[in-house]
Amino acid sequence: MKEVSTDDLLYGYMHGVFPMAEKDGTLYWYSPDPRAIIPIDSYKPSRSLRPILNKQVFEVRINHNFEAVIRHCAAPRKYEKETWISEGLIKAYTELHKIGYAHSIECYQNKQLVGGLYGVSIGAAFFGESMFHLVSNASKVAFHYLIDILSKGNYKLLDTQFINHNVLRFGAVEIAREEYLQRLRNAVTRETRFQWQTSLV
Repeated sequence: MKEVSTDDLLYGYMHGVFPMAEKDGTLYWYSPDPRAIIPIDSYKPSRSLRPILNKQVFEVRINHNFEAVIRHCAAPRKYEKETWISEGLIKAYTELHKIGYAHSIECYQNKQLVGGLYGVSIGAAFFGESMFHLVSNASKVAFHYLIDILSKGNYKLLDTQFINHNVLRFGAVEIAREEYLQRLRNAVTRETRFQWQTSLV
């Protein structure tokens, strides 16, 4: 399986599974146990990030260039020779964005995209997928704005799939899959909107 539809993605997320691609583009679905989440209410920006936010070092935009963000996220990293984001997934998530379920938060300098993240929003659940930065702190600023959107929108769940160093710095914790599924069922049935608000700084 190398192609996936928007219906497949939505069904998967609503039932606790998500796709990742192998090197040859073949897609597999995952439901880790334990599952990593980031508590929305307990997030606080680091002391070193606050001056960057106050000085507005980056211009932040929402859903301005979703495909550019996911393609940057799909590019090989220095510490990772392979990527789990295949062309098939790029196509599917971009279509999901067009129908209003996938979103990007983007950081710009001199009108150039230098960092950001993307994920999927269903009900009051947000499923964080990936982030990138070309300039230091750009992805941290994007995440800060994500948390603000989720907090103001009364979101109940921020899924981050697996624990790693990148999400630990944002306060990620692990919970049992069964508990995750209970929280997921509660979150996806609630109504909210992934909506840009006025400046939070």
